[in-house]
Amino acid sequence: MDRVRIELRAQHYSRKTEESYTSWIRRYIIYHGKKHPELMGKEEIQKFINYLALEKHVSSSTQNQALQGVLYLYKNVLHRDVGWLDDIKHATRIKHLPVVFSKQEVSKIFEYLEGTPKLAVSLLYGSGLRLMECLQLRIKDVDFDYKQITVRDGKGEKDRNTVLPISIMPQLKQHLNEVYLQHKKDLLKGKGETILPYALKRKYPNAGKEFGWQYVFPADKFIKEKESGIVFRWHIHESTIQRAVKEAIQKAGVNKPGSPHTFRHSFATHLLENGSDIRTIQELLGHQSVKTTMIYTHVLNRGLGVKSPLD
Repeated sequence: MDRVRIELRAQHYSRKTEESYTSWIRRYIIYHGKKHPELMGKEEIQKFINYLALEKHVSSSTQNQALQGVLYLYKNVLHRDVGWLDDIKHATRIKHLPVVFSKQEVSKIFEYLEGTPKLAVSLLYGSGLRLMECLQLRIKDVDFDYKQITVRDGKGEKDRNTVLPISIMPQLKQHLNEVYLQHKKDLLKGKGETILPYALKRKYPNAGKEFGWQYVFPADKFIKEKESGIVFRWHIHESTIQRAVKEAIQKAGVNKPGSPHTFRHSFATHLLENGSDIRTIQELLGHQSVKTTMIYTHVLNRGLGVKSPLD
């Protein structure tokens, strides 16, 4: 498992992907009675993946994620070719349209949000960020002059720029002033350093103490990184925002199964509704293919040209 983690980090996979792959590899090994993967192959992989679909009734995406994790083990760590897996029973793939809040529903929900969660959700809806992209924002990537946010190492390890909502700039500046004062106090206590991506720590030894590298949404408490021994403030946990959004949706009386990610869907849908170009929305969202972005046209029923006979 250490070799798996080392390989994943060397190839710059996200921590979420690392957790997912290692979890599925561990479950694969346990399923076969803790037999070493070197002693297993094509038949054992197919048996495990089929078990997930036929007995555990997992979704198509979950089954595929498990398969990719196990195949990664054989291809990149054990360096073995398991051949073509032609006897896999694939879980039924159901194409769901994304849940989208109306503009009125967004306004209602915001009435029951406050403080840091409200500011973070404002960026999800106003900039189209994914939740982790928002929480992992560094202060240097917020540009008030050009009114834009730079997302570093987004999905697919790609950078992109997106819009910074003008309406929340005063609140965001006030929030960052508070973060600045907190950072200064941390430095006086001999702390205030943060972890840096890749090998920047070796290249710029003091950069971790600079204000620009701090998280926009730092946590209240310090944690210690095992590898470097640095005691630092991580960003606030995603569950903080998820919990606040869930409570706000309930209080607002919105009867939709929404989550923080629903605000990203709403961002795209409302831009399209306002006449924005689909290619522009694709760039702002960071989608690799415009086909992914096109799903929002289905949400709006754009182009159907059908009017209900009741109307």
